[in-house]
Amino acid sequence: MLKLPRNDGQVPVKLWGMQLDPDDPRPPYLQVAHQLRAAILTRKLNPGDKLPSGPELAKQFGVARMTVQQAVRQLRDEGLVVTRQGSGVFVRERTARPVGLRPHIEQAFKRSEVSIEFAGFSGETLHGAIQEPLDNIRVGKLVPESITIRILIPDTSRPWSMPCRVDNLEDEPLFRKRAERIASRHAQAIVESVQELKDLGLVASASADVRICGEPPRFKLYVINGEEAFFGFYPVTKHTVALGGEPQAIYDLMGKDAELFHFALSDGEDSASGQFVVQSRAWFDSVWNTVAREIA
Repeated sequence: MLKLPRNDGQVPVKLWGMQLDPDDPRPPYLQVAHQLRAAILTRKLNPGDKLPSGPELAKQFGVARMTVQQAVRQLRDEGLVVTRQGSGVFVRERTARPVGLRPHIEQAFKRSEVSIEFAGFSGETLHGAIQEPLDNIRVGKLVPESITIRILIPDTSRPWSMPCRVDNLEDEPLFRKRAERIASRHAQAIVESVQELKDLGLVASASADVRICGEPPRFKLYVINGEEAFFGFYPVTKHTVALGGEPQAIYDLMGKDAELFHFALSDGEDSASGQFVVQSRAWFDSVWNTVAREIA
């Protein structure tokens, strides 16, 4: 695929070589979104570039304008493009974080069956991202038939190699107690919210389970509806926390600073992206069903 030299952002970038694959089983809008996504992430479309208009893209791909609108909506939900009223659709200026988690979770809850697997430090980000969909179920805007959430967090009853003290790189029991309170608060809030929906009869089948296993992972992982995976490494950062009334320097795993990367079966089950989703789900199941245990 080629494109014209970079312009001032007002003239749409010309694209060549983009067309639907008649042997691709995916819906046309997903094919269009996939090709545009690939162009953005590989910087064939640069931050600030203007996409061709809806009619131009529809003509190029040989699809209806509604199909193009669906594709653009998908990219907008992923945080890759932005629509400027009266100007057109532009590649977002900052795409280092390829996607945001929240729009995908909100989209997942529009399905009749919802499943989310999370492995990480505390589940704080998941708790924040899931609140709006749960609220929409309470007011009748969303009506899934089933919800299944599994949360895998570290065992705080055993010493950790990280997070650890800065002075001697050893485990700090008071920090583990603090981490336990944080993780329990967010995980339990998810469990109680999902159970409430079931008790109210708003969802026919609903469960949210929490298990613990080993040390904190050096990464966070989300698998959504068995079709998408989000993965990011926890940066290790030095900061000071109050433990037992005294300041203590800790090398901590900073979840809010983790860059999440998106993988999807819709990219092709045999693709690297699709295989990452399959293997992520298999890994999660293997840990969940063997060494992970319910909280006593």
